[in-house]
Amino acid sequence: MIIIHEMSDSNILVTGGAGFIGSNLIDQLLLLGNNVVCIDNFDSFYSRQVKLQNLVNAFANKNFVLIEGDIRNQTDIDKCFSLQSIDLVIHLAAKAGVRPSIIDPKSYFDVNVSGTLNILEAMRNYGVHKMLFASSSSVYGNASKVPFAEVDNVDCPISPYAATKKASELLCHAYHHLYGFDIFCLRFFTVYGPRQRPDLAIHKFTNLILQNKAIDVYGDGETARDYTYVADTVNGIINAAKNLKGFNIFNIGESKAISLLRMIETIEKALGKKAIKNFLPLQPGDVEITYAYITKSKELIGYNPQWDFYDGIIEFLKWKMENGKK
Repeated sequence: MIIIHEMSDSNILVTGGAGFIGSNLIDQLLLLGNNVVCIDNFDSFYSRQVKLQNLVNAFANKNFVLIEGDIRNQTDIDKCFSLQSIDLVIHLAAKAGVRPSIIDPKSYFDVNVSGTLNILEAMRNYGVHKMLFASSSSVYGNASKVPFAEVDNVDCPISPYAATKKASELLCHAYHHLYGFDIFCLRFFTVYGPRQRPDLAIHKFTNLILQNKAIDVYGDGETARDYTYVADTVNGIINAAKNLKGFNIFNIGESKAISLLRMIETIEKALGKKAIKNFLPLQPGDVEITYAYITKSKELIGYNPQWDFYDGIIEFLKWKMENGKK
């Protein structure tokens, strides 16, 4: 049995590793001395060039291998597992976004649920028994009790995206039960920071403010999100890997709910420039608040988020300006 304590000298497969969270995670895994295989299909949801730039540091490391492939394709998955003996799978690959999932639910279930099943089956076939699965705070839906705790009922998703994450958590539990897999499902809250996707609110709003264009504010601006700096998310993943045994679910958030208007005000302060706001009705699938209860994560995996929201915004803006990101 492989037990990962120090997170070094392990062979780790990261799915969706060219993305925002994945590329930040891979940099840290390589820094710790691990061998990393990354599979990514460079989905056209946003620029291929952005994703390649995300991996610049990784490409310079001899312990990194990129496989351009799709988790829906068995041949591509087999390449990942046959390259070397994999110790741990960190499964981040998914179609992201609540609103796009309402428009195209079939493709979300194809990638997020069937893709997860393909990875679990490959693990079974290749004798790999350890996985971290990237779930989402969206599974909590519009729960009235805050903060959201892992023991809360999550049977009422309000978007296809949320439903795919709940379904995948259930698949993970089934494979733990049937085959003794060690799997932790990590419910990420709203992650931000360097390399954030251009479609996400902080990045999109920054661009609009800089271009003197109006920001669409859905609702009265009091909807709130538990913004989590990407370095804290990465540390949560690594701490989970160090303690991976059995099946469990953990929230990975900051445990601070910040309103939409406060988020905009923070970007305005950091930029020294005011936003133009265009107030619109709430959108279908949007939740009113996300707010993580993280005591369980602190006690069982040593998760300890450190980043202040304003400081995190400053770091995001530094990255954006240094890299000329639009």
